[in-house]
Amino acid sequence: MPPSRPQIRLREPLARWPWSRALNDHYLAIKPECDAWVRSFGALSIKAQKSFDLCNFPLLGALMYPLNDKDCLRVACELMVLGFMFDEFTDNVDDDGARAYADMITDAVLNPHRERPEGEAALGEIARQYVHVFHLPPSALSDTCRYWLRALRFSSLPAQRRFIQTFGQYVYAVIDEAADRARGEVRCIEGYLRLRRHTAGGYPCFFAAELDLDIPDEVMAHPAMASLLGSAAESFVLTNDPYSYNIEQASGHDGHNLVTVVMTEKNIGLDDALDWIAEHHAGVLSQFESQAHILPSWGSTIDAQVKTFVDRLGYWIRGFDCWSFESERYFGASGLEVQKRRVVTLLPKVKAQDVTPMTAPAQFIEAFDA
Repeated sequence: MPPSRPQIRLREPLARWPWSRALNDHYLAIKPECDAWVRSFGALSIKAQKSFDLCNFPLLGALMYPLNDKDCLRVACELMVLGFMFDEFTDNVDDDGARAYADMITDAVLNPHRERPEGEAALGEIARQYVHVFHLPPSALSDTCRYWLRALRFSSLPAQRRFIQTFGQYVYAVIDEAADRARGEVRCIEGYLRLRRHTAGGYPCFFAAELDLDIPDEVMAHPAMASLLGSAAESFVLTNDPYSYNIEQASGHDGHNLVTVVMTEKNIGLDDALDWIAEHHAGVLSQFESQAHILPSWGSTIDAQVKTFVDRLGYWIRGFDCWSFESERYFGASGLEVQKRRVVTLLPKVKAQDVTPMTAPAQFIEAFDA
């Protein structure tokens, strides 16, 4: 009888989080539309497509943005797709390869009217189609883009500019992640979190939480709001990294994971590292709640919009945690049981060089439930 594999106990950072699980009412209507859009590009291998389906990114959007209307939810779900597709293209390349993809996707975002070069990776066209509607008047949209009309009508120009800026910061931060991976470098905790707040993609995701709001740049740039957004972005990392650690250590991609970073810097074991992350996460969540209660006033109209935005951020934080277990991204079909028991059996390491965190769910689908 083979020896049993080691197990880890996941902490429960959101046990007292005041925002409870909520699922967008339009999820079942949006999911087939979003899935069809992804498949239309033929960008993924059979294994990657299988893993992509197991991840169920429309569910991620519906859990993170439960208050969005149908059109805005579609925008949110396809933003989830765009970010994770970029990760899939860059997870197995060095910094030069990541820079090429970052240049490609940035060019597509900034020049959505320009057709993509023949023979280019599908990532460029995916990005072009995503942002193309930001730059068109409603009268110029084709019938296939009519679902964007409502989202465009309520998407302010400042919000669109913030998306373009933060998305660029995200894709170019991934170059540093790829360089670290190529060199086998593990950063210090402070340096890792500074980079990871961008490579996790949290900041551009805030765009989908303000689609029908009109919050001025000077409000979003206020130190109090910047602190709030920073806490939300860091919570995203602190939730993700312990949950994703198992498939990342198995596929050899755990160098850019806070669990590895903490173990390395503090010279401690896995369980102690999870304790450290949980304690740090509790402080970040407490800071978010405290900051949310002492925001300055910008007048009744803006204050009401800021309150709505902050509320959406609270659901955004909760939604990612729920999706981690309700999809098959990290724990296969055992996600709900793991969510309840908080115990995970470590997966065996694989030798295949092409297994990325994105393709891992298909690679380990049998091992998840063994």
